Amino acid sequence: MLDKTGIAKRIAKEVKDGYYVNLGIGIPTLVANYVREDISVEFQSENGVLGMGPFPMDGEEDADIINAGKQTITTLPGASFFDSATSFGMIRGKHVDLTILGAMEVSEEGDIANWKIPGKMVKGMGGAMDLVASAENIIVAMMHTNRAGESKLLKQCSLPLTGVGCVKKIVTNLAVLEVTEKGFKLLERAPGVSVNEIIAATEGTLIIEGDVPEMSL
Repeated sequence: MLDKTGIAKRIAKEVKDGYYVNLGIGIPTLVANYVREDISVEFQSENGVLGMGPFPMDGEEDADIINAGKQTITTLPGASFFDSATSFGMIRGKHVDLTILGAMEVSEEGDIANWKIPGKMVKGMGGAMDLVASAENIIVAMMHTNRAGESKLLKQCSLPLTGVGCVKKIVTNLAVLEVTEKGFKLLERAPGVSVNEIIAATEGTLIIEGDVPEMSL
């Protein structure tokens, strides 16, 4: 089974040379720490940063340099800062190659709910709606079940949706899954996790073809 760092490491393997990547709040922000050093990747944040680097070391934080989640970040040589209108122009213009988001729920049809739990105070949807409406390649980083042990990979989302039919791939603490027309296709299982454990933790339709390999990090 993976922890949050393990999920980030696995997703980092999906990042290709030359990609422009937007990282959502939570687990996705860790991905920048584990991208291969032999490839060139530009990380974009919707608050107006292009060229984010890894998180700063303790004592080296600059409170004026933050991501969309208000976390302090570092920037790489050549990084740029701009207003949110320009940032969302990049997003809506489909100039971002890969978007990595967290989620509360994902449906077997690729719907995502990641911004609101009814009855709880929220600041708003933020840039999530624009990201899921514009991105052609969305990977979700999430835990497979909630704190009550209930599946977060569902036939239909119960929470307010952020986007419809937009998620392509999901990496959880248990597995890597692809969203297909027939449901969640199991691609890899986390170290030490059996296929039966993944079946038990998945409410939505789960497609299993042959032997499912254990993921490498």
